[in-house]
Amino acid sequence: MLKRLFWIVAAIVLVLPIAIMAQETEVELPEVDPLSVSGDIIVAGSSTVYPLTEAVAEQFIADGFSGEITIDSIGSGGGFERFCVAGETDIANASRGIKDSEIESCGALTPARTPIEIRVGTDALAVVVSAENDFVETLTIEQLAKIYSGEFATWADVDATYPAEAIQLFSPGTDSGTFDFFVEAVMQPGLGAEAEDAETAIINAPGIQTSEDDNVLVQGVEGSPYAIAYFGFAYFSEEADSLKALGIDAGDGVSFPNAESAEDGSYPLARPLFIYTDAGIMAEKPQVAAYVVYYLTVVNDLIGEVGYFPASDEALNAAKTAVSEALGM
Repeated sequence: MLKRLFWIVAAIVLVLPIAIMAQETEVELPEVDPLSVSGDIIVAGSSTVYPLTEAVAEQFIADGFSGEITIDSIGSGGGFERFCVAGETDIANASRGIKDSEIESCGALTPARTPIEIRVGTDALAVVVSAENDFVETLTIEQLAKIYSGEFATWADVDATYPAEAIQLFSPGTDSGTFDFFVEAVMQPGLGAEAEDAETAIINAPGIQTSEDDNVLVQGVEGSPYAIAYFGFAYFSEEADSLKALGIDAGDGVSFPNAESAEDGSYPLARPLFIYTDAGIMAEKPQVAAYVVYYLTVVNDLIGEVGYFPASDEALNAAKTAVSEALGM
């Protein structure tokens, strides 16, 4: 009996350190006092990330920041253009990862910029129709791709039981990270096409209406029971009374966008949200460093109110570590 007890205790002793090591230890950043921070901060980029960055900025100001924060919603591509080509912004909002060509552009600036990728949250990209649409509840990736390529011109083409009414297409423009994500996650697999062909298919879809402003897309769908669009979950949740988010089937069953499906990965259109900055910018403009540190400190307190979902502890810790190292901590 004593021998058996010894082995049980030994096993527990061996397992406990492993379990403790497996737990994600939160990376601590220095506390920021917004009352002691001033100066200008210039941000531009993703319309999806815009409301989150805006919410953090509003809280930063409410806590005492006396400077000026400018945030432009121009799409991820436009944000990287201003950050890496023009070199005129301090932070880029992005709903996709930075491209190699954009990193090269950043490196060609004088002084060169080395973008720091900072994960700030998770979005469940919503495919939406009007709440007045009473016939469609779910779509497969293939159906969605054929809708956005124009192969399905009417709802009856999607399903014979649906109305023979023309599908009105709304989409973010080509400068949008949401557009890039949709091409990769929907158009390529749904059409079995390469990236360039998949992008061309959606651009050339008959009658498609595009905008870098997600609010324009929301209004377009609200105006017709036969319209369809896709945009960040925050824009859907803001207008949930007049919109309906569709369930998406990528081959493993239908999943609807929500906190649980975004966190467990079952929703096929869940995606990371980022901000980007550079160590040189943070050294030259301490207010940018303070804002970025503050952002990572409060983001999980604000993200649910905005309509998005927290990044994993691991991803948030990686972001904090990247910022800490860039600041020489």
